[in-house]
Amino acid sequence: MHLHILGICGTFMGGIAAIARAAGHSVTGCDANVYPPMSDQLRALGIELIEGWDARQADIGADIFVVGNVVARGKQPLMEAILDRGLPYTSGPQWLADTMLRDKWVLAVAGTHGKTTTSAMLAWILEDAGLAPGFLIGGIPQNFGLSARLTDSPFFVIEADEYDTAFFDKRSKFVHYRPRTAILNNLEYDHADIFPDLAAIETQFHHLVRTVPGNGLIIANAQDGKLDRVLARGAWTPVERFGSAAGWQAGPPDADGSFDVSLGGVLQGRVNWTAFGEHNRMNALAAIAAARHAGVPAAAAIDALARFENVKRRMEVRGSVHGITVYDDFAHHPTAIATTIEGLRRKVGAARILAVLEPRSNTMKLGVMKAQLPGSLAGADRVYCHGADLGWDARAALAPLGDKASVFDDLDALIAQLADDAQAGDQVLVMSNGSFGGLHGRLLDVLRQRGAGNAG
Repeated sequence: MHLHILGICGTFMGGIAAIARAAGHSVTGCDANVYPPMSDQLRALGIELIEGWDARQADIGADIFVVGNVVARGKQPLMEAILDRGLPYTSGPQWLADTMLRDKWVLAVAGTHGKTTTSAMLAWILEDAGLAPGFLIGGIPQNFGLSARLTDSPFFVIEADEYDTAFFDKRSKFVHYRPRTAILNNLEYDHADIFPDLAAIETQFHHLVRTVPGNGLIIANAQDGKLDRVLARGAWTPVERFGSAAGWQAGPPDADGSFDVSLGGVLQGRVNWTAFGEHNRMNALAAIAAARHAGVPAAAAIDALARFENVKRRMEVRGSVHGITVYDDFAHHPTAIATTIEGLRRKVGAARILAVLEPRSNTMKLGVMKAQLPGSLAGADRVYCHGADLGWDARAALAPLGDKASVFDDLDALIAQLADDAQAGDQVLVMSNGSFGGLHGRLLDVLRQRGAGNAG
C-alpha cells in the first residue's frame, strides 16, 4: 500500500512513517518545513519528501492519504484537492490503530507531563527484559536512538497524547489506541487553543478510561485529585495507584538520585541512577507498575532503570564551556518549568541557575499561563525570556520577579547578555518545546570565543 503523509515532519507523523515503512508499505510525505534532522531520518528510510502542499500531490498515486493535525481546512491546497476529488484519507492515530495496533498489547502513557520520559522508561524496561517492544514516542529515547519502531513483539508502547486527532476528528489522539495497560500520569489545564477549560480535558481522559478492557490495568497518580475525578465518573478496569503508601511509593532520594521502591509497604528494590527530581521518581514508579503488568518482575524493572539514558531534550547537557554548563529541556508548562528547576536545584545545590525560557506552545502564546510563570521560575537565580511574537506583555507578566528577570525581543541580544552574565559554575537551563533559534549551540560558541576570562 502507498501512504502519502501530510505533515510528515512532525515527531508523531514521522514515527507513523517509519512504522509504515518497516511494515513494508510505500511511504511518501509532505510538510511545510522539510529540514534536518527529521528530513534526513526519513530519507534514510527511503521516504520521498515534498516541500509544501501543492494540490498536484493528489496525483501521486497514494492508496490513502494520512492527515496530520497540522492540516486545517482552507490552508493546504492538497487537502482541498483530496476532499474535492473524494480521495481516501484518514488520521495518523486512526491508521495506526486500524493497521498496527489491532493485535498488540498496547501500553499507553497519558498525562499533561512526563509522557515522553515515562514512555521511554517503559520501552527500555521491556527491552531490557528481552520483550523487544515496538514503540512510538514523542521524543528520542537515548537507549534506542529513534522515536519509533515496529517489531514482532506483542507489546507496543505509545505516548498517548490528549491533543486532538485531526481537523475532521476532534477527539484526543489517545482514544484510538485502545490500550490494555494505561498510565494516567497527571492532569492539568493545557492546550488552550483546543480545550476551553479543565473539565473538557477531564472528559477526554475519561473517554480513554472507557476504552481500557476489564482484563487490563489503569495505573494512576494517587497525588492528583483531578485524576480521582476522572475515575469517579466510572472505571471498569482494575486500578493501581502510584505515589501513595497503599500503592507504589518512592522513598526519599539520596544525594546521587537513587531511591527505594515499595509496593503496599513492601520493599521491591532500589533504583540506582543519575536522574533527579520528584517528577522522574513518579515517572519511574508508573513505568515499573506498567512493566509488571506486562510480565516484568518489579525487581527486574528497577534494575533496568540503572541503565536508562533518558530522552533527548530532557535535561540534556548540550555542552560545558569554562565551567558553564548548558542544558536543553522541553519544559513549556509552568508546572514542568517549576519541577525542572527544582530538580536541577537538588542536583547542583547553591550553584547559580540561569533559566532561559521561550514561551512557544499555543497555550503559552495565548497567555493563559502567564500569571503562573513568576512562581514557576522563582527557583532560578536569573531569568531570561524571549518575548517576541507573544500576544501578551512578558515584561509585565514577569515583573513580580523584579531585577532577576530580563525579557528580550531580539534573540541575539538575549544570547549576548546571557554570555556576559554567565560565570564559572553556572547552570544555564534552556526551556522550550521548539528549537529556540539554535540558542544552545550559539551560546556555547560565544562562550568559547570569549575565552576563559569571562568565565572566572
